[in-house]
Amino acid sequence: MSRALNNKNLYAILIALCVIGFWLFDNFYTPDTYSTSSDDGLETEIPTYFLPSSSTGDVVAHDHFMLSYNEPFEQAEWVAYMLKKSHLTYDDRKRPYFIEDPKVKTKSADWRNYKGSGYDRGHLCPAGDRRFSEYAYNETFYTSNISPQDRDFNSGVWNELEMQVRRWAKRYGELFVVTGGVLGEGLDQIGEEDVDVPDYYYKIIARGNAKDLKVIAFLMPNQESSKPIQHFVVSVDQIEKLTGIDFFEQLPESKETAVEAKSTLSGWKF
Repeated sequence: MSRALNNKNLYAILIALCVIGFWLFDNFYTPDTYSTSSDDGLETEIPTYFLPSSSTGDVVAHDHFMLSYNEPFEQAEWVAYMLKKSHLTYDDRKRPYFIEDPKVKTKSADWRNYKGSGYDRGHLCPAGDRRFSEYAYNETFYTSNISPQDRDFNSGVWNELEMQVRRWAKRYGELFVVTGGVLGEGLDQIGEEDVDVPDYYYKIIARGNAKDLKVIAFLMPNQESSKPIQHFVVSVDQIEKLTGIDFFEQLPESKETAVEAKSTLSGWKF
């Protein structure tokens, strides 16, 4: 009887230790970086005339995307990248951990801020756009590349827009994409680090070169919607007024003005 009791106590202790171990692993363990160990030896460069301004000066260049981090809001104010037809592979990739971005001077927000919040850790540069290499795919799991998104929005109309961008990349060959949440005062916040929840997200897509640039821009509320993505097309000027970011700031002024004033579906096949 005593031996059986001792065995039960031992099993109970082992189970308790396992539970504690899993809890500690889930809440405190993350790898250090994705930037040094398995570099694919490639870079996806962005032409300078595409790049927007940064309100913070905290611009980070990873091998396959760039971002401007806004510390008070604990997320990027924009993430920019090139999407080529050759990037669109169907390689099966294992999802890595979300980890803090080692290149952000102030440290990007811990992923645990999102736990129990009811919001998705929404990718800005989609992992699905970076399946062409394990390294490029893993880079998208830096927390500097995520923002709190309504789950039905993230899996719904926002996902539809991401898929449309891939279809355009297949059709047109190469695109520039810049995207982010609209950041400002009075937003809801989540987690211990007060990660702000944008009410709106934008995405600007361009193709061509500095002399012949075609641009389309979208502004979407961070909520479920059954409306077609065409409904959310706006001018770049409208997004600039909301964000305070100067997009295509390195284009000649006359060209920038012409490109940013339009709100049109022309030249983009849906």
